[in-house]
Parts: sequence; C-alpha cells; structure tokens
Amino acid sequence: MLNDKPFSPATQNEATGGQISQSSGAGSRPQDDQARLRKSKGLWLAVGFAVASMISVQTGVSLAVPVIADYGPLGTSSLRICWAAVVLYLFVRPPLHRFSAAQWRATLILGAGMAVMSLAFFVALERLPQHLAVALEFCGPLAVAALGVRGWRALAWPLLAAIGIVLLAWGDAHDGQGADPIGIAFALLAAAGWAVYIIMMKRVGRSLPGLQGLSASLLAAAVLSLPFAVMESGTGLFSWQLLGLTAGLAVLVPLVPYILEMQSLRHLPAAAFGVLMSLEPAIGALSGWLILGQGMLIGQILGVGLVVAASIGVVRAGR
Repeated sequence: MLNDKPFSPATQNEATGGQISQSSGAGSRPQDDQARLRKSKGLWLAVGFAVASMISVQTGVSLAVPVIADYGPLGTSSLRICWAAVVLYLFVRPPLHRFSAAQWRATLILGAGMAVMSLAFFVALERLPQHLAVALEFCGPLAVAALGVRGWRALAWPLLAAIGIVLLAWGDAHDGQGADPIGIAFALLAAAGWAVYIIMMKRVGRSLPGLQGLSASLLAAAVLSLPFAVMESGTGLFSWQLLGLTAGLAVLVPLVPYILEMQSLRHLPAAAFGVLMSLEPAIGALSGWLILGQGMLIGQILGVGLVVAASIGVVRAGR
C-alpha cells in the first residue's frame, strides 16, 4: 500500500532510549494509561479512515456510472486519472530527472497496472451492476493474498469467493439486469491490473521515498490511458462539462482514498488493514443500491457475504 512501514510503538520506545520503561513504578502509571488511551484512540481513528476510504471509493464508482453512460468509460476513466496525476504531482513534485533506470522501470509497470485497472473496470461498470463488477475486481487482491497461504486454505478461500461470485452473476442473469460476458471479462482484467498494482506498489514504495513513486506512476497511467480515451471520444473528451465532472470524481477516487489509507496504515498493522479492506465488496453493493437503485436478491446478498468472508479468511490465514 502507500505506507510500507506502519506505525510501531516499539520503534518509538527504542528511539526514546527506553525512558518510559526506566521510570519509577509510581510515576509511570499515569503515563502508561495516557499512552494506552492515545493508542486506542489512534486505532479507532485508523479504522474510521479505512472505512471512510472505502466509502469514498465506492461512492465515486456509483457517481461515475451516469457519467460513463453520457461520455463513455474510457474518457471518464482517463480524465479522472489525469486530474489525480496533476494534483498529486503539484503536491509532491517528484524529481523525475533523478530516477534511475530501475526506478523508472518499476514506476512504468505500476502505472500500466493502474491504467489497466481503471480503464477495464470502467468498461465493466458500463455493462455490469456495481456489486458484481466490484466483487470480480476484488479477485485481484484476493489472488495475491492467497499466494501467500500454504496448504488447503490456499484453495478453500478462493473457492468460497468463486461460489459467491457465481451467486451474484446467477442472480443478475435471472433478474433482468444481465451478466454480460464482456463485462465479466473486463472486470477480471481489472482484477489483474489491481494485482499488479499491489505487487508493484510495494517495490516502488521501497525504492522511492514518500509519495514520489505514486505520483510518477499516476503520471505514467495518465499518459498510457489518454490514447484510448481520445480514440473513444475524440475532441469531445475535453468538453468543459466532462472536465468538471471527472475533476470531482478524481477527488473521490483516488485522491481522498490515498490520503485516508496512508493515515490509516500509520496506526494499523498491515493484516488488520487487509481485513478491513475486505469489506469493500459489501460497501460497493450498498452504494450501488443506495445511489443507483441496484437491488439484490437474497442469493446475491449471500454471494457478497461469501466474497467478504473469503477475503477476511485469506488475509487472516496469511498472517
């Protein structure tokens, strides 16, 4: 994710030379109580940040659906990436001319993963209900997590998720909404892009400080996605209305979520953060219902629950 070194109280104690542990027993109790209270508040705040990030993402996805219908998925997705790339570049100002060849290579691969993930997901969103598109895309991080699990559990959790996705697709196919095969294919392509994003974000985060790698990768994603948007929309891509709409979408996804996730990871262990993010398919289904009126059958609600359970299970199994 954005921060490969989550906050660690043990690290802070080492930095202070162990002064807290060397204090007298009577004097250390109020300090210990205050430290525990601050840590507890920090954990709850981190949980709030993670949930707010997912709400922001899925609200942005829901609000993008009517824009996609009017202007096309590729143009909407590409301009959203462009706005996010410009804003983050102005904020971070990464020294691009100092990047080594290895850093550029990792950055470009990450940018390509971002472009594929965004473009393919918006194409899928044009053809599929939000709950199915989000569940299918979530196969990307689920697969990455499953690779780190050994034994029968490595197969059990993806199988559980597959059953949930089948229930979602079956319900859409028999409820008149449709489970478009092309939409499913693009959602799975977006899942592959998300998997690349997860793997490469760790490498880029290690090789470049702060948000420099993320900023450069977003610039690469913008450049790579623009030709597809121009092929779809032509000069209409740069209409004032579309520019304004996509600027608003860029705030919801990815700018606000990136900031919230970064703050959350400062206080939460990576495994706990992964469990929380497993709720995203459920939040996506709820957002699609509230904003787009995309209801679900009982079997589909069960399907979302199975995807969430599989995601939580594979994260916990890999700890």
